[in-house]
Amino acid sequence: MRSGEQDLRAGLKALHLALSDHQVGQLLDYLDLIAKWTKVYNLTAVRDPAEMLTHHLLDSLAAVPPLRRHLQQAGLEQGASLLDVGAGAGLPGVVIAVCCPTVAVSCVDTVAKKAAFIKQAALALKLPNLTGLHARVETIKQPFDVICSRAFASLPDFTQWSVGALAPHGVWMAMKGKHPEDEIAALPPAVGVFHVEQLVVPGLAAERCMVWMRPKEAV
Repeated sequence: MRSGEQDLRAGLKALHLALSDHQVGQLLDYLDLIAKWTKVYNLTAVRDPAEMLTHHLLDSLAAVPPLRRHLQQAGLEQGASLLDVGAGAGLPGVVIAVCCPTVAVSCVDTVAKKAAFIKQAALALKLPNLTGLHARVETIKQPFDVICSRAFASLPDFTQWSVGALAPHGVWMAMKGKHPEDEIAALPPAVGVFHVEQLVVPGLAAERCMVWMRPKEAV
């Protein structure tokens, strides 16, 4: 058994997330790739492999069951597009691309080396549904069904900067720590929150939640 595999499989079980052995292998390869690139490019502040598993991988995996549920409810399980904003090392975008092969994932970052890492990950992990974009999110006009972020910016900034990339029936999915009451209160009238759910990350004691939003007329 590979390093970290036992803890990853235990985490997947706790999340009630069924993945194939191939997908588990891809996730472990992805962790190895982050560790390798971080030595040179400082992709992430977390360097310890065990900490990387909980703080990055399992934290991102916790978003997959709610995303799958949303896609099913929206009739998009056979094909959807997702934009991960400020993707950094590809969390959660790369993880979503591994777990949801029918979702076309684009990870956008203003830092060239981070966008390059996503492109390298797509090749190394053989993920045809993953794309890395070096751009400002404000410049993206291609419509996406879901726009997500993890520890990126305040909810008002996140929605304002990315609204041009939201499909007519699209939603925003923001991964946050504690329930961001102040940020929700600061959202413009045109953006409505339709669900806030608590996320439990195996092995992580910190609070996590996911905020689902859509344009007001669609709420």
